[in-house]
Amino acid sequence: MTRHYFGTDGIRGVVGQDPITPDFFIRLGFAIGSILVKNNRDEKIKYPSVVIGKDTRVSGYMLESALESGFIAAGVNVYLTGPMPTPAIAYLTKALRSQAGIVISASHNPFPDNGIKIFSDAGEKLPDAFEAEVESALNQPIKTVLPRELGKAKRIDDAEGRYVEFCKSTFPEKLNLRGLKILLDCAHGATYHVAPKIFSELGAEVISIGNEPNGFNINLDVGSTHPNSIKEATLKNKADLGIAFDGDGDRVVMIDHLGHIVDGDQLLLVIAKALKAKNQLKGGVVGTLMTNMAIEKAFHDLDIEFIRTHVGDRYVLEALLEKGWSIGGENSGHILTLDQHSTGDAIIASLQVLKSLRLLNQSLYEATKDSPLYPQVLINVETHKKIDLEKNKSIQDAVKSVEEKLNTKGRVLLRASGTEPKIRVMVEGQDLDEVKSYANLIAEKVKQAT
Repeated sequence: MTRHYFGTDGIRGVVGQDPITPDFFIRLGFAIGSILVKNNRDEKIKYPSVVIGKDTRVSGYMLESALESGFIAAGVNVYLTGPMPTPAIAYLTKALRSQAGIVISASHNPFPDNGIKIFSDAGEKLPDAFEAEVESALNQPIKTVLPRELGKAKRIDDAEGRYVEFCKSTFPEKLNLRGLKILLDCAHGATYHVAPKIFSELGAEVISIGNEPNGFNINLDVGSTHPNSIKEATLKNKADLGIAFDGDGDRVVMIDHLGHIVDGDQLLLVIAKALKAKNQLKGGVVGTLMTNMAIEKAFHDLDIEFIRTHVGDRYVLEALLEKGWSIGGENSGHILTLDQHSTGDAIIASLQVLKSLRLLNQSLYEATKDSPLYPQVLINVETHKKIDLEKNKSIQDAVKSVEEKLNTKGRVLLRASGTEPKIRVMVEGQDLDEVKSYANLIAEKVKQAT
């Protein structure tokens, strides 16, 4: 079945344009709710329940109310948390024994966008089959249940405290962060009220930026997609390191004390290196097609098995579960540590990096300086129509030409974004000027095709 609404990470778009409208969100809530009611086999559960959280976008109020109405009309109880990180909803869904968790967010996108992400009762991203079932249910008319069967809504007042304690529990009791000055960039997003508290309570001296959301400034020149802000603040305040999250708190990048940006690939290597040193690494590590070749080589040198998946943390999760491993992630900063949480969590991933640095007795700079990344240039080409990349001769000829020139010392990755109307052109190699030239060449061919 062709999916009309779901991309690689839920549904996303511009608020006010289909499908990010109140009407659609009512139908979406009813569709998901109807499936939960239909699949309820536990006679002890009269009403299935769902946890709904959101980030700090002003549109979240409107979409939350619409989604809530749809679920109640289907006979599903709703737990409302207010602004909370995406992984917090995954945790609370399990903690409250709910049948699903919904996050209203567009992640790292600017404030005019919004969307949803869905978690199962196990706190995991739902498989393609469920999303296909939802799309099918969206075509059915809304038939509100009988008045006596309507769901109810309840606000979870202690959601913040529950999540703070959960995150702290993933950091060993025998360790602490005393003596560390940490810069936090919360992207004016969902981590603004929980992240500073977590790191402070573990002993760090915390300085925060991007922690004053107003509904319109989420991800605006701050956060993991704008690392220069945290870089400047880290250097200015002479901090030991900086940590930047994205708008919904499932991505992280770091800055060392010298101002070097440390991405998800390098953070994954730090965690795996420490686990390997302590004989605690379970199997190998999962990356994606975007994982830097230098990181793959570093894993090989450490005798750590490494495999790649399609881009998207849901595919990393699938591979980890299939292999029985616990560590994986993306260069964008989605990092999964399944021995700690069921989904990618930027705060918990940061704590695992800090734990690793304590165990290795190294600074972030010392732990990453011997694994420099290969130059990697990514160009996002906006598209106004669907392009069959594999059948476009001009594009494929350009890709083939570049691959021949790179030989085995680089690679090309061309893919359509699952969250935005863009084609992503990535070229990686050992010479930055060459890589830039090759990426621009292919991007120009893609532009001509649009």
